[in-house]
Amino acid sequence: MVNTQTIESRRELNAIYEVSKTLATSLDVAKTFREALNYLLHAFDWRRAFVVLSESDGRLRGVCAVGLTREEQQRLQFQSGEGIVGRVFANGIQVIVPDVRSEPLFLNRTGGADQTPGVPVAMLVTPIRADRRTVGVLAVDCLNPDEGRGFSNDLQVLKMVATLMGQALLLQRSVSAAHDSLQDEVRRMDKMLKPHHQIDQVVGISKPMLEVFEQVHQVAPSRTTVLLRGESGTGKEVIARALHNLSPRKNAAFVRVNCAALTESLLESELFGHEKGSFTGAQGQRKGRFEMSNGGTLFLDEIGDISPSFQAKLLRVLQEREFERVGGSTVVKVDVRLILATNRNLERMVQAGEFRSDLYFRINVVSIQLPPLRERREDIPAMATHFLDRFNQENGRTTRFSPAAMRVLTSCYWPGNVRELENCVERTATMAHDDVISDLAFRCQGNRCLTQVLHHIERVDAVRTVPLADIPIAEVPMAPPAAAPASSTPAAADNPIAEAPAAATPAHDDDGKPEGERERLVWAMERCGWVQAKAARLLKISPRQMGYALQKNGIEVRKF
Repeated sequence: MVNTQTIESRRELNAIYEVSKTLATSLDVAKTFREALNYLLHAFDWRRAFVVLSESDGRLRGVCAVGLTREEQQRLQFQSGEGIVGRVFANGIQVIVPDVRSEPLFLNRTGGADQTPGVPVAMLVTPIRADRRTVGVLAVDCLNPDEGRGFSNDLQVLKMVATLMGQALLLQRSVSAAHDSLQDEVRRMDKMLKPHHQIDQVVGISKPMLEVFEQVHQVAPSRTTVLLRGESGTGKEVIARALHNLSPRKNAAFVRVNCAALTESLLESELFGHEKGSFTGAQGQRKGRFEMSNGGTLFLDEIGDISPSFQAKLLRVLQEREFERVGGSTVVKVDVRLILATNRNLERMVQAGEFRSDLYFRINVVSIQLPPLRERREDIPAMATHFLDRFNQENGRTTRFSPAAMRVLTSCYWPGNVRELENCVERTATMAHDDVISDLAFRCQGNRCLTQVLHHIERVDAVRTVPLADIPIAEVPMAPPAAAPASSTPAAADNPIAEAPAAATPAHDDDGKPEGERERLVWAMERCGWVQAKAARLLKISPRQMGYALQKNGIEVRKF
């Protein structure tokens, strides 16, 4: 006949086995600890149980509990040395309290002593140790009606369970530390492989773009006004947003205004706001973009297109950081970081009196020049692939470029820059019949590229519409003497541009007068759509001499 002691021993052994098996199922200690406590409460005459662990601030907070409500579990917070739980944590010694109502150190934060009036409640508390230090406390309570029950066996089981919990906690923290270390290594390697000054959402590995990235990272943390310059379509708005996202104002508003899209009156109301009744249709007070971007960044695009009268109003706002709404007299102060952009030659506009010099010096604090796409051709394959991947993701396609197609893209002149490249990729991918885009899929291969036609018309018109009266006398082309033909001397053959300096000097235009043989060649080629025969006629030389001059100066003929 099996005696009672043997039965009790088997029950304790089974309990330890089940707890160890439960703790080994997962690294989520809150989950496994709760499942272990659930089993212990069913196997023994225990009523409630909880586990508190030490946190970085030194406080003990409940990680799991069984038999407690959610509100009672939230009150499981102790300081080291506070109450019975805090004393056990501080001293590292097990404690048996036969009746918690008669114990002065018992805090009764969860109301355990009030649930069974007239029946003593015993409490067993043991420290949880890991790596030779106390990391938490395991506590259970049970009814003790006769106050003569011995809890030595229960306390021994509790001690073994706390040891298993300590080992599980140590394993979980070791794995977490190893995982964090691995993540740090991955981030470090990613940072090493990624260019130091790379900007999110901007593709660029060329030297000009890396210089832009470096300038962006350097100026972004300050509140300095930034002027972005470059041709239309070079990505000035993307760089402006990058400046905002890399600045301390990244959590505030980023407001954009296209100054060229609004008339002067609308632009003033849009930027400064207006009061009720200030003009027809003003039915209420409206905040302007300056107020909307208070504490953040205001991006003013096409700043070179604003009128002279509005330039004076904008200058005061930039100087004083205050303004009045349209139709109002109350001064509004704002804290705004300004980023401006233009594709125009502000210096020439200042010389011509079209742009205020004081406003120019106010906005030209830090100037970042964005290179055109044709000056960073090594970025074209990566950018084209990026645009194609985005198209595939949005349309559920698996299109890709062939090597020949990529050569077509890299050889294009791209007068529309990044914007034109993006449109070309999307148009070609949309009209492609196969998953592999070949070189013949591009419209330019069949002389059907509308951009090419537009660019040629603009260049030819720019040459034809220069009145002779606008050309200074010193620049009027003079016919060479009849006795000295263009190719009669070695010097003329070696330098075809030098034989007709007046013809090679272009008329005044928005780009200014070029200087030097190479500059005149590029000027002529650009105005003739990179057609050598037309450029030769413009410079009053033969096509053979034009080809020789281009080869001599190392000028690459662009293809459309």
